[in-house]
Amino acid sequence: MHADLSEFESRIGYSFQSQDFLKRALTHKSYSHEAKNDSMRDNETFEFLGDSVLGFVIGDLLFRRFPDLDEGALSKMKAFLVSSTSLAAKARSYGMGDVLFLGVGEEKSGGRKKDSLLANLFEAMLAAVFLDGGIEAARSLIERCFTPDLEAIDSQDLLFQDYKTALQELAQGRGLPLPEYNVVDEVGPDHDKRFIVEVKVGSLATRGEGSSKKEAQQQAARHALRDFSPDA
Repeated sequence: MHADLSEFESRIGYSFQSQDFLKRALTHKSYSHEAKNDSMRDNETFEFLGDSVLGFVIGDLLFRRFPDLDEGALSKMKAFLVSSTSLAAKARSYGMGDVLFLGVGEEKSGGRKKDSLLANLFEAMLAAVFLDGGIEAARSLIERCFTPDLEAIDSQDLLFQDYKTALQELAQGRGLPLPEYNVVDEVGPDHDKRFIVEVKVGSLATRGEGSSKKEAQQQAARHALRDFSPDA
């Protein structure tokens, strides 16, 4: 295992009292299985706890920032903020994949770059901070990570919404055919594939890119909404 994780602790802005919590958060099941050491535990249950801590804090932050919104709008915002794509991006920003303890097979398949693995790692790290320093320490880290995202939502002219749903509603309101989505290209290696999706609404066609077909569809819809003029 890595002998010194102090640089990583500096990156996330938290120093662990117990290195055991940190090391367990960074231990993928592939590593612990290959080690064949019963005392070496992986981070799967930490993921479960971290998911709960993250959901609670993000829910509280949204509730306080948008006191007049209904449950549906708040739920959409929360789902957007804690999506796998979002959490994987957070993990990358801190270089979490670089210090992950990974098995040989998972290493060879590009595990350090996989969105799902990085998202789980981010949740496990939150659990470690919570167990080591309590809810306030975890909340502080979450606020640092997500404040820019919360402010971006707050600064939009319209409250955040699901772009595909919004585009469909706009098309229906203008008597246009329903949006049609098609995957037009896939780029990158299997472990880090990017999808390019085109959406057509009447005479308008726009494209979006994402690490999943669903994300690419959302981005294509977002661009279509942007390109519609008010009197189109």
